Amino acid sequence: MELDPENAISAIQTGIQQASTLIVTYSFSVLGAILLLVIGFVVAGLVERWVYAGLGQVSGFDLTLRRFFSKIARYIVLGLIVVMVLGQFGIQTASVIAAIGAVGLAIGLALQGTLQNIAAGIMLLALRPLRIGEYVEVGSVAGTVEEIGLFATRLRAADGVYVLAPNSTLWTQPVKNFTRNGARRNDITITVSNVDDVESIQKSLLELAERDARVKTDPPPSAFIAELGDTTAAITLRYWTSVGDFLATKAELNRGARNALNANV
Repeated sequence: MELDPENAISAIQTGIQQASTLIVTYSFSVLGAILLLVIGFVVAGLVERWVYAGLGQVSGFDLTLRRFFSKIARYIVLGLIVVMVLGQFGIQTASVIAAIGAVGLAIGLALQGTLQNIAAGIMLLALRPLRIGEYVEVGSVAGTVEEIGLFATRLRAADGVYVLAPNSTLWTQPVKNFTRNGARRNDITITVSNVDDVESIQKSLLELAERDARVKTDPPPSAFIAELGDTTAAITLRYWTSVGDFLATKAELNRGARNALNANV
């Protein structure tokens, strides 16, 4: 079968016309998409900086949370730009958004534990039951806080051991913060066998605490009988000191209390 030259030429012309129409049509769409992407990236960067700077004006707002929320704002803007770009090519954005939502739900279910840690990290950073440099105890976790991240918190135990605790663990249990209030109380209890010496030992313990400049005068130290038996008595020295002086004061007063007890034996 021979090909008619006129039909061939007509088919080629039709193809060229159709290609030209597609090129013209989609060239505007491509140019518009590129322009939207460029503008979107610029706007996203500006929004990120505005949010970061704005949250910086809030007194006490955590640096990690500032970075997190500024990044979230950036990604929201970029997501909107991507949807707009898809609309340039006639793609139904409603179905795209629905698909993204379904994928997000699936990812959320798969990463439920991770998202729980992120949510707990945000709450820890917002409510601040613990801060960097504070010594805390949460369940079986104890140590000085070194970093509070969105997924986990890094601590240094009293013996120098590295501890990394999931944020959800720290958030769902009571937090004992030994540093936050700035002062700590300590009780030193000694047992004496000679009940007749109780008053003199009380006086010696009280003088011991009053001589130490690290012991606070408000509230003042006190020495009292905690337990009284037939032949023994438990005497407690109670005092307050700053968090930084707590351990050193405790060690020295323990030694002084033992010396006072031996002196009255």
